[in-house]
Amino acid sequence: MEARDKQVLRSLRLELGAEVLVEGLVLQYLYQEGILTENHVQEINAQTTGLRKTMLLLDILPSRGPKAFDTFLDSLQEFPWVREKLKKARKEAMTDLPAATLKR
Repeated sequence: MEARDKQVLRSLRLELGAEVLVEGLVLQYLYQEGILTENHVQEINAQTTGLRKTMLLLDILPSRGPKAFDTFLDSLQEFPWVREKLKKARKEAMTDLPAATLKR
């Protein structure tokens, strides 16, 4: 995952925790697309609250490869307002970060 996308997830972490329920289609879509492993899904589902599930997902996503952010956006079909917020933050980050920073 690009540095820009990691920063977007970090900057919206608390909002995502409050607004996204990952146990439904989000997790299954990320598993289907190969972003999450079966172990990831089990570990996330073992968490006791929705907030903890979302926070663990946000901890895992940055290490899941270059397609993780876009696939996460695709998984948010039930949360279009969250998807739009992430897209907007990503676009703003693209204009704020110098090109060299994005390659880290």
